Amino acid sequence: MRPDDLIHFCAPARLVLGCGSRHQLPDLIHRLGWRHGVLVTDGFFTGQTTWVRELVDACSARDIRMAVFDDGIPDPTTTLCDRATARLAAVHRMDPFDHVISLGGGSNIDLAKALCLTIPTGAPIVRFVGGIGKVRPLPLVAIPTTAGTGSEATPGAILVDPDNATKVAVMDNALRPQLALIDPELTFTCPPRVTADTGIDAFTHAVESFLAIDSAGFDRAGNIDPGYSGRSSITMLFARESIRLCIDWLAKAYRNGQDRQARVGMSYASVYAALSYGSAGLHAAHGIAYAVAARTHKSHGSTNAVVLPYVLDELRIARRTELLEVARLWGASGSDDAAVKAVPRLVRELVARLDIPTNLRDFGVTEESLDALVADALAVSRLAQAYPGPDVAAAYRRIVRRAFDGRLASDADGARLSTLTT
Repeated sequence: MRPDDLIHFCAPARLVLGCGSRHQLPDLIHRLGWRHGVLVTDGFFTGQTTWVRELVDACSARDIRMAVFDDGIPDPTTTLCDRATARLAAVHRMDPFDHVISLGGGSNIDLAKALCLTIPTGAPIVRFVGGIGKVRPLPLVAIPTTAGTGSEATPGAILVDPDNATKVAVMDNALRPQLALIDPELTFTCPPRVTADTGIDAFTHAVESFLAIDSAGFDRAGNIDPGYSGRSSITMLFARESIRLCIDWLAKAYRNGQDRQARVGMSYASVYAALSYGSAGLHAAHGIAYAVAARTHKSHGSTNAVVLPYVLDELRIARRTELLEVARLWGASGSDDAAVKAVPRLVRELVARLDIPTNLRDFGVTEESLDALVADALAVSRLAQAYPGPDVAAAYRRIVRRAFDGRLASDADGARLSTLTT
């Protein structure tokens, strides 16, 4: 118990998790009284799997009509959202949709969240960047096909604004899915690179939210219904279990995609991480990773991964108790001081096992860009303000410098990467 917690915990209205659970969806939709939906997905799932056709046919057998929008792309843009809105809003005016389903990774879920707002209003998505006002979005069913992003449990939709190549966020608890359906079987065919990138994203979500600023000290800016509100005893329960599962299963799922237990373990890890960070929030690793991604155009998971060990190294004092707990979950022995110091190294070794560079230099960042990178990271104020240590600007500068050099406190000899054991 944490008696100082000011808990504001939000989650999907319904969470269905289990192998084969996708087959329950048509009956669930029917029970909820929905009869006309739009399925947001991409060409891979309509062309290379049977999942879309199976769902559409099963819904049709229950007198549920389903339109399909399959032009989803990685990192969807505001332009794509507005184009989809124009197409779907025209249908909605003649025969209103009563729900939206997303099938795919975080990008498809983000696009679907945005369309839940724009289809009933016909408005461009940028209108909602500052808040959704009194608009009631269409209810969303989220079906993730990767184990990592956690978008099925969070209040935000992230889109790229092509006019300035930046990401914009539309945030409101009303955007959390009414139904999050997680079927681990849908992840079994994920290629190794996607498995690694999404898996390390889940691990980053879990660790960052486990170390986040406390709910009692989180600045809610007067928002009576905040999407993020700092860590609490509830969020830490989910984060702790997600960390344990990632330690056990992430590398195994990457090495052998046919390892059923590893796939299921990572699906659980992803959802638990989302239930944690979806209320607790995130901070330095994501804030710096956004700036790194803007320069390298690498995947979200890998940009988190290259930064995370150095964020943990910086937090060894401010979050010593929590990092000791992570160390023991990892099986680290020895003194408490040695165990805490080992956590960033263990994370860096995990990143290396996923074949992701472990320093910013090898990741494609130039030394001349470091000052600007720090400035851009600090400009993501919602994340910088949630950093749980003192002097955020100085901490960010140290993290970025050490991430560029590949230097941790545990590198007694200054080596950029410790020897790995398999």
